[in-house]
Amino acid sequence: MEPYSFTRRSAPLLVSMPHVGLEVPAEIESRFTEEAKILPDTDWHVDRLYDFLEKMDATVIAARYSRYVIDLNRAPDNQALYKGANNTELCPTSTFFEAPIYREGAAPDEAEVAERREAYWRPYHDKLAETLEELLAEHGKVLLWDAHSIRSRVPRFFAGRLPDLNLGTADGASVDAALTEVLVSEAAMAGDYSAVLNGRFKGGYITRSHGAPARGVQAVQLELSQATYMDEDPPFTFREDLAEGIRPVLHDIMTAAMTWLRRQ
Repeated sequence: MEPYSFTRRSAPLLVSMPHVGLEVPAEIESRFTEEAKILPDTDWHVDRLYDFLEKMDATVIAARYSRYVIDLNRAPDNQALYKGANNTELCPTSTFFEAPIYREGAAPDEAEVAERREAYWRPYHDKLAETLEELLAEHGKVLLWDAHSIRSRVPRFFAGRLPDLNLGTADGASVDAALTEVLVSEAAMAGDYSAVLNGRFKGGYITRSHGAPARGVQAVQLELSQATYMDEDPPFTFREDLAEGIRPVLHDIMTAAMTWLRRQ
């Protein structure tokens, strides 16, 4: 079985969900702390929240394995995403609240990290790149939407409460300027939801490495505050009463982006 789930559809839209995975191989989980075993830093329920993707005819790739096994949105050489900031690794060793993921002396060494990279990271990125090329060949253009979520308050990474909608375009390098205007304009109409462009989250490795506007690949990361659709504490319950507010906003932003893309 591949380390990801994959649904191929026809629109020039590829949605990546690299942090929704919940599986952990038994040998790895046996070395986790009790706190780590509940996988608190998962992008909980993102696949359920984006339940409109079939109607958008979007291709979807989603991780099967937890980001604690390997973080698919980090560089394969473990280079930090944000220089000078507090970063997590390719194979994380601490939670977002800086608690250890592994029992003492049980963290992966360099050889194990390399094995995990080949077993889990490489297949995901190979499939991502292959699918982008297929969609480019079919349509001449494609939108790569990297879907994420995170707790609204994580002092390790940012002070105070995170905005609800955090759009990342690698400081403009992964999308055309005109599409950026569409994204910002649509997010600004999101009613009570706050939004920011290239704030604390500017897009991770997926956005930065696969976005290539000159070739027709527009790549956007959306880091969504989990407070908009779920309970942020265990058992991390999905809240349909909250989701029914933010889901149409996500749909409208993506629809506006696709309308722009098709007009090019």
